[in-house]
Amino acid sequence: MNALNSSTRRRLQQLRQIPAIWEGDRRVLDRQIRSLETDSRQGDCILWVDGMEGLVRAMDVVSSDAGHEAVVRALLQAMESPQGAGMPARPQKILVRDRELQFFLRGVLQELGITVDYVADLPLIDEIFQGMQSLGADQPPELPPNYAEPILTVTRQIWDSEPWVVLDEEKIIAVELNYGDVETLYVSTLGMLGMEYGLLLYRSLDSLKKFRRQVMAASDQPQALEEAFLEQDCLFVTFDQLDPYLDLEPEDDPSDPDNPITQLFAQTGVRPSFGNLHPLEGMRPVLYEEEARLLLVALTALQRFFQQHLSKLDVETFPALSSRYRIPAPGGSTQTDSSNKSSKLSKSKPTVSVAVSTLPEVAAELFEMSMGDSDAESELDLGMPMLHNDLIPDDAFYSLGAMPWDTFDVLRQVVETHQPSPDQFTRGADGFPVILIQTSRPKAKALIAEIQAAGGLQAICFNPGEDPLSEEQYDLGILQTQDGELHLFGEFYEQDPVHIQARKKWDQRCKKTKGFCGLVIARGLKGASRGNPQLNDMMALFEARAITEQDLGLGSLQLIPYVE
Repeated sequence: MNALNSSTRRRLQQLRQIPAIWEGDRRVLDRQIRSLETDSRQGDCILWVDGMEGLVRAMDVVSSDAGHEAVVRALLQAMESPQGAGMPARPQKILVRDRELQFFLRGVLQELGITVDYVADLPLIDEIFQGMQSLGADQPPELPPNYAEPILTVTRQIWDSEPWVVLDEEKIIAVELNYGDVETLYVSTLGMLGMEYGLLLYRSLDSLKKFRRQVMAASDQPQALEEAFLEQDCLFVTFDQLDPYLDLEPEDDPSDPDNPITQLFAQTGVRPSFGNLHPLEGMRPVLYEEEARLLLVALTALQRFFQQHLSKLDVETFPALSSRYRIPAPGGSTQTDSSNKSSKLSKSKPTVSVAVSTLPEVAAELFEMSMGDSDAESELDLGMPMLHNDLIPDDAFYSLGAMPWDTFDVLRQVVETHQPSPDQFTRGADGFPVILIQTSRPKAKALIAEIQAAGGLQAICFNPGEDPLSEEQYDLGILQTQDGELHLFGEFYEQDPVHIQARKKWDQRCKKTKGFCGLVIARGLKGASRGNPQLNDMMALFEARAITEQDLGLGSLQLIPYVE
């Protein structure tokens, strides 16, 4: 039987006990609600509610295979760090509708003076979940049902064409439709850097150029970049990489031949996402019927252009090319010559005449705009920041894991070098996520001094990398110091099952701490303490941000052999 450790129990006993009855439960979220979550792998929602006040004190979403411990963690949060206007407190009684959970909680909450009772129904929690279900049911589909299959079909064809191999985002293609109330869409292709694949279809050149100028001016300021992103005026199609360890939903079962997205799941490992961006509306991951018709015509014409001309283009070559196509008009709308009275023509299927053209002058203008930043010359010829490999000692031991909260609190007080986090963070995880680097005492002191000389530690990140000679794929551990420099601390084989599990736990813990983690530098490279340093072996604790590979913006990194 799991039990709280003595220090946690004493801390909870010091909380004021109030004459309240709390309800707790765990429910499986349906697919609509999961689609509203940031992490679709998580499928169960845990709620703790003050049944007398009608207040939600804690809510958490966890993976379906998480045990009763996840319910306890949410309960401790409800007591110590309640959401909303609730004050820290202990209830007198807890009601649950699961016998097994009841017995588990009774064992865990011993000595806290909390009665744990079983009831068949929890009306307040039922009402909350019904509201959540209705919210999910009200969400419109990503694509109108009548247009989903044809849009997905042409989207798959574009994915197979791989236009990002020869087109970067500066090589703009104009799709002149004169369809609906849109004259021309200006297409920018994403994916040449291997980061995010997709198409941005701007409604005007002004919007496209304005976004580029804003990005150049924003530099690395996250808030300014977010504002620039939301001020775009475009439709978008992006291809999101699927997690190979994520079980598909029944609706997405590749064995279902009637599912229009089946091929994209089963054969490509990606899922297309569609949406709209507008300065007054922000980002909307849903297309309505009029937008879907427009997108279908534009993508169909664009794919025909790729079939005809993509082989004539390469990374350095972007000549003036233009072709016109007749595209079947979706939904029966038509664009024909009204003066033509032929009965034969009137019986034919209506079409839309679309001209697709490359815009080399615009591409040159955007290239000049991107080269206008003199700081770009200070970087490598590759146009990327340098990833240093000389900060961490060659013989150092490194690993990623979690430090129990009690140990973390003690370490904060006793460690010789401590960089505290710039903001407060929550303690919903089972421990504080840390990277451990262990080396000899002299090398540890030198490492600490180098990080301090760089202004301290700013962030920790993992980024994909590959060795083109051996074709090995890696997960690269990266430290970012306050001076903006990037330092490699470890290389992990991407397919290593041990690392895969460690990364999943790392990401989950960092999400629980609202993106905070730490770096522990310890001595004692040899002997019994290797990989398991004691408190007196730990020489430094740097608390920092955990950022994603998208935040870092490097794309997949390649090892470049050095030839003397």
